[in-house]
This record gives sequence, C-alpha cells and structure tokens, in this order.
Amino acid sequence: MAFGALAKLEVDQLIIFIRNPHKRAAAVLVIGLLAFVSVVSSEPYMPQSDAQILERLPLTANSESRELRVLRRQLMAQPEQLDLACMLAERYIALGRQVADPRYYGYAQSVLQPWWQLTDPPSKVLLLRVNILQNRHDFAGALQDLQLILQRDPRHAQAWLAQAVILQVRARYDEAKRSCLKLIEYKDTMPAIVCLTQVGSLTGQAGKSYDLLRDAIISVRDLPAEQQIWSLTVLAEMAVRLSKPVEAEHYFKQALQLDANDTYLLTAYADFLLDQNRLQEVMALLTNKTNVDALLLRRALAEQRLASPNLASDLAKLQARFAASRLRGENLHQGDEARMTLFLLKQPRQALQLALANWQAQREPKDARILLEAALAAESPDSAKPVLDLLSDTGMEDNQLKKLASRFSLGQSGK
Repeated sequence: MAFGALAKLEVDQLIIFIRNPHKRAAAVLVIGLLAFVSVVSSEPYMPQSDAQILERLPLTANSESRELRVLRRQLMAQPEQLDLACMLAERYIALGRQVADPRYYGYAQSVLQPWWQLTDPPSKVLLLRVNILQNRHDFAGALQDLQLILQRDPRHAQAWLAQAVILQVRARYDEAKRSCLKLIEYKDTMPAIVCLTQVGSLTGQAGKSYDLLRDAIISVRDLPAEQQIWSLTVLAEMAVRLSKPVEAEHYFKQALQLDANDTYLLTAYADFLLDQNRLQEVMALLTNKTNVDALLLRRALAEQRLASPNLASDLAKLQARFAASRLRGENLHQGDEARMTLFLLKQPRQALQLALANWQAQREPKDARILLEAALAAESPDSAKPVLDLLSDTGMEDNQLKKLASRFSLGQSGK
C-alpha cells in the first residue's frame, strides 16, 4: 500500500506545479471539501412524560434567515422544482456542518425526497446525497453514488475529491491517491496538492509531503478562507504526526484566526493541547462550545486531569448523549465513546469493543490510536493487529502511533 517509486515521481511532479506561476496563480475551494469532519450529535433530553418538549431548535440568524424562509415557501409552492430543492438542501447541509447538528442533514434528505429513491437521480441530487451519507458514515453508499456521478462525468472535480476523502478515511490509500491524481488535470491545482500530500503523509512520505504542502500554502495566493482552513489544518496535523509541536501550533492558530468555530479544527487543536498537557488552554478554547459531543469529550478529559468539580456533570451529559445516539440506531461516535469509556470510565474491555467497531467504519490515525490504547489497557495484543498491519504496510510516519506500537513488541501492558 505504500507509495513506492511511482508515487515518489508523482509527488515530485507536484513541486513543478507549485513552482509554475501559471499553475499557482489560481486555487479554488471545491464544494464539500470538509465533508469528512467528525460528525457530532446534539444534546439529547430524556423525556419524563409524553407532553415534555424534547428540544427546541436554536433560533439563530442563519437558521431563521430570510433566504431560508423564502426558499422554503417557494419549494412548498413548487415541490417538484429540482433547483429549488437542491438550493435548500445545500443550505441545510451547510448549517449541519456549521453547528455540528445531524438534524439538518435529515431536513436536507426530506427536501430531496421526491428524487431520493430514484434508481437514476440527477447528479446534483447524488452529490448532496453523498454529503448526507457521509454524515451517517455510510461510506459504501456514498462511494456508490460517486461512481454514478463519475460514470456520467469523468471530469467532475467535486466527485473525485469527495471520493479521495472517503477512501482516505477508510485507509484505502492507493485508491485515494488515484482519485487525487485526477485533480492535477485541472487549472486550479491546490486541491490536488492538499489531497496528494495528505495521502503521502500517511504512506511513508511524511517529510516530503509536509514540505511540499507548506511551500504550496506560501506560494498560492488569494485562497478562499475555507480552502486556507483545510490546507492549514492538514499541515498542522502532519506536523503533529512528525513531532513538530511549534510548527503545529503555528498552523493551528493561523487556521483558527480564519474560523474560531470550525468543529474539526477545534477538535484537532484540542487533542494537540491535551497531548501537550496544556489543560487550561483546552478549557479556554472550548468555552461555550460543548454542545458538540466531540468538544465536550475533550473538555471532560481536561477536567479529569485538573480534578475539576464539573467533570461528573459533563461525563453524565456525554453518557446520555451516546446512549441517545444508540437509541436512534446511530453508530457515529464509537471512536469518541471508546475514548470516554477508556479514560473517563476506566473500562478497557468495553472501550476495546467500541474501538474495534469504530475501526470497521473509519481508519484514520485517531481511530488507530484509540484502538492501540484500548488494546494495551485491555491486555489484548491480538486486537491491535489491524492497526499494526496498517502501520507496517503503509510505512505511516506517526510518532504517537509508533510509540504505542512499540509497546506491543516489547510486551508491555497498559497498566
């Protein structure tokens, strides 16, 4: 699965692209770029009676904007109008990402219902459905829809990028690389650079990929904010894996200056701060942001180390949220639930089962880490084999994972 000689040539070719002034002059955001962010649920309420209100939707300026109201009224008058339905679904999906609330994805599906079950729906519906399926971790369904889009239009850049993202989440790196390479054919090469360097950083070329992406970010001007946030976050995560904490801090903070509310960015930066044992900074970073499960978990982990009196309350909230998610038939948060179960509840065997189930769905470095940690704590070395095999097969350079993996070869336990 490693890049090999061909991949080395491809990464070297990217250097030519970013040094070419005609190529580096333009870079645009591909819609759906951040569809791979951690999905988080809203806080559940346990009803005491049938009359009890479970939850009131937030009446924010965005969710009650005039544009949304106009679109809803227009669609009610013309329910079969495809363009109107897609516009409204796009707004709901954008809101779902912004506030990390999966209900908005449900609203988007409802809007698209007249076309949802068609055997051959329009491509614009398929692309929106990909976003909704990704949110539910139905990666197989999303990949099927992307294949339909690409069969119709082999030059559909959004579809190639979305496919690459899903394949990376699934640790299918050779296939992801091929999808990334399709993006080199376009005038705007920054998506290809970020995509390929991200794959390269996970398959034995971390140093070169890091340098290349850093140079590209410096060279390419006038990137949209969303594109800058994506590029800087990927670069910061590379720096973390390479044990470059000063550089990681720099790029995380640059990204946060552009958007201090990006859920994926906040989650990644909070994890970095936790690893640095900068607990008060975690608390400050996540002030008023714990409606998102992933962020509440990070605050609780900081509270545990600080012996905070708020830990019991926050832990109870987390347990209730995860329980409500299971009641809804969702299995979207098993990695974070495994982390809660291992470190906050001190139940390693239960945490290991959750981490193994999570690994069946997604296989990013954070998923590998919690599986190794849980396997060590549960003294179950055989359970770590899928991650150890992945590290061996890909040549992945992640110093945290390497340290954990070495403990298996040394026969150490999690005690």
